[in-house]
Amino acid sequence: MHTTVAIIGAGPTGLLLAGDLAQAGVQVTLYERRTGTSNLTRAFGVHARTLELLDARGLADQLVPTGARVERLRLFDRIRLDLTRLPSRFPFLLITPQYRVEQALEERAVKAGATIVRGARLTGLRQDDARVTLDFGDDTATADYVVGTDGVHSVVRSALGLPFPGQAVLTSIMLADVRLEQPPEDVLAVNTVGDAFAMVAPFGDGWFRIFAWDRRRQVTDDTPVTLDEIREVTRRVHGTDFGLTEARWLSRFHSDERQAPSYRVGRVFLAGDAAHVHSPAGGQGMNTGLQDAANLSWKLAATVRGWAPQGLLDTYQAERHPVGKLVLRSSGMLIRMAMVRSAAGRWARNTVGSVLLGLPPVARRATGVISGVGIGYPGAPRAADLALRGGERLYEALREGKHVLVTAATFEGYADRLHVAAPERDNGEAILVRPDGYVAWRGPAAQAEAVLPRFLS
Repeated sequence: MHTTVAIIGAGPTGLLLAGDLAQAGVQVTLYERRTGTSNLTRAFGVHARTLELLDARGLADQLVPTGARVERLRLFDRIRLDLTRLPSRFPFLLITPQYRVEQALEERAVKAGATIVRGARLTGLRQDDARVTLDFGDDTATADYVVGTDGVHSVVRSALGLPFPGQAVLTSIMLADVRLEQPPEDVLAVNTVGDAFAMVAPFGDGWFRIFAWDRRRQVTDDTPVTLDEIREVTRRVHGTDFGLTEARWLSRFHSDERQAPSYRVGRVFLAGDAAHVHSPAGGQGMNTGLQDAANLSWKLAATVRGWAPQGLLDTYQAERHPVGKLVLRSSGMLIRMAMVRSAAGRWARNTVGSVLLGLPPVARRATGVISGVGIGYPGAPRAADLALRGGERLYEALREGKHVLVTAATFEGYADRLHVAAPERDNGEAILVRPDGYVAWRGPAAQAEAVLPRFLS
């Protein structure tokens, strides 16, 4: 079987990518080794920038009511991050399980025409100048392009011979989905002591996720987790186990900090955990992968459809690799702060941290990085959700999957790849916004017609 784009791995990253490509009219097949879906998940937080990207796909408003909003993050005793000041329609962290995100993305992808093949376990691939051949045991398939979104143990990355340098930053992390008789007052309860930390978050359906670590008990990933172990660590960290009664899922794993040196080899790309993994601190894993997909999808579609400017696909590496490195640094800093052992060190951490985050520029930078709202690309900052004429918003105009030219001037042309919208207030300026919600160009409206070929042909 031949497909224009093959995606390996039907997690959130692969599903968003498949939906975008299918909406753009690109033939896309998504291969997943699992035969069914699961309601068990590690990721649980959707940050503001990711909600903006989901808004641009008409999904945010249906997802937000499924979870709980966290408007202020309490990290270590006295350290607070105020998300309500984010310059976004979504000034909060949404606590909702990953499977709900996947359900929304899968429905969109299938409706747009993407094909999902389950029970397809990739064993290898090879490529030449014309296409990529995929091996699924005794079966093969071909594609013009392939994207590996198949996680930390990516078969795609291994088949490309790419290294995955890094280290294990945290071992013997415990995860548990549990019932609580006395839930914490904070939506997201996070605390640390010298030899342990624990986080408690609601799924919104009566179940809670506990994420815990105990320096005193460092064992292998295959060592079973017990409810008593979760109770003891939670009680030590929070002073209570919140009336923990039962669990539907218990697991133990280790957390690595790793990044592939290249996200592209010829016709094959990496995205999400296949390209980068980091500590779970800050809840940025799923979010970073979804943003990888949003960056790559429109570039692949433009290339397949024959109008991409020269070198457009190369900008995926140039733009997303530095972001992956930034997330590695920020999440790594958070987890190392949580692991401070001595009382003096924790006092210094809490005191210095609270003072620094009391400074508005520092607070804006910190919340911008964690939420993704403050992250842009060289020459392409994040686009604000501008008000448009007729009561429409910019991110609603982006739902066609096209570039959006915001201008009061009349303009015709590039109809298959450009949506023109008038601003609510005309200041004589034009703004060209990429399909992923970043500003490609802004300047006098009179110059727009001359500038557009640089971006759209």
